[in-house]
Amino acid sequence: MSSFDVVVIGSGPGGYVAAIRSAQLGFKTAIIEKYPTLGGTCLNVGCIPSKALLDSSHHYHDATSHFAEHGIDIAGEIKVNFEQMIARKQGVVDQNVSGIKYLMDKNKITVFEGVGSFEDATHINVAKNDGSTEVIEAKNTIIATGSKPSSLPFIKIDKERIITSTEALKLKEVPKHLIVIGGGVIGLELGQVYLRLGAQVSVVEYLDRIIPGMDGALSKELTKVLKKQGMKFYTSHKVKSVERAGEGVQVQAENAKGETITLDGDYSLLSLVSLRYTDGINAEKAGVKITERGQIEVNDHLQTSVPNIYAIGDVVKGAMLAHKAEEEGVFVAETIAGQKPHIDYNLIPGVVYTWPEVAAVGKTEEQLKEAGIAYKVGSFPFKALGRSRASMDTDGFAKILADATTDEVLGVHIIGARAADLISEGVTAMEFRASAEDISRMSHAHPTYSEAIKEAALAATDNRALHV
Repeated sequence: MSSFDVVVIGSGPGGYVAAIRSAQLGFKTAIIEKYPTLGGTCLNVGCIPSKALLDSSHHYHDATSHFAEHGIDIAGEIKVNFEQMIARKQGVVDQNVSGIKYLMDKNKITVFEGVGSFEDATHINVAKNDGSTEVIEAKNTIIATGSKPSSLPFIKIDKERIITSTEALKLKEVPKHLIVIGGGVIGLELGQVYLRLGAQVSVVEYLDRIIPGMDGALSKELTKVLKKQGMKFYTSHKVKSVERAGEGVQVQAENAKGETITLDGDYSLLSLVSLRYTDGINAEKAGVKITERGQIEVNDHLQTSVPNIYAIGDVVKGAMLAHKAEEEGVFVAETIAGQKPHIDYNLIPGVVYTWPEVAAVGKTEEQLKEAGIAYKVGSFPFKALGRSRASMDTDGFAKILADATTDEVLGVHIIGARAADLISEGVTAMEFRASAEDISRMSHAHPTYSEAIKEAALAATDNRALHV
């Protein structure tokens, strides 16, 4: 029987990073993955392929909408080669997946292809994809099995016309009318991909605004921008039914007044909160406690109810984000090694990769109000930036929330070009307990999008913004 210091079940961002860090720390490490490729949802059917399509569709949108103004004349009609776009997306996925395999080999991590399930707290049965089985011994196990798309009880996902994000990444055609159920990150990102390619896109959201977990000002601005681009929104609408109608779909939803609307399209994308995935691991055999909602119970050290078994990523509490899972993977590996790692969950940024991008870290205005914390606000519009005017990316703003007494930065919220990259400045500042004045006195290169953050900090510091 093979024996390992650390065995990781699941090879998504949390799992493979946990395995790499464990190997770096000198542990004999193995990883178990039921699919033939490593990388989990993120690399195969999530973060990476969706960004590839977002970038491709962005190029097409620029070519059809902005090139002429930039003085770039393209002879003839600009067309979408959708088959090539999907093929390029898959090429990007394949490169990333092969990169993970390289890292496993480099770090001498044993990879088992199959389903891992507990025999007891220290033994795991691997039902391999070739039909054979093998039991391995694990001194420590890290559960990193992630999540899967969810549905509603009355909706039957047929993966043809009523689809999840997985199918939306490999369609054979651009939809004529895509009906997105759920106004969260995934639905808006994939909705914008197909909007740019010529689809009519309608978003049905149960709550009264899109991206409901983010600051209200971000939601309001993103709604305005996406409406300007042509996306339609039905907020405060409860979906009542989603049915196939020949080669199309029909969605019925009820608004706040109790009135029913009917939307007819050719595809409906279910983009709801994902379900934590623990199927088949036989956690009960090891004594690991799982809640009715599928969440694995862990303590502050990410230990389960069994001391030598840990859980990270989407299967535990907190935001379902790849980078959150990665931090937890490193945290657990270092905890097993006897180190004292730390994660500040308040400083895990959230990002929506639409264009303009949306990114945030720390507290929202709504949270500060609810907690009764006195705060001040500094905001600066991208349209006042020279860099934004040069690139024609003038939508959005940067907003800083600071403590009214101490001036410590409590939250940074950005919607605009390259917000996903800019938010790291906010994370760094808050990690070191910076004040708004600290940021305002740092030199920011000109002309850059990052100047919006400096100006927002100036605005939060006695309303001192220079360029508005």
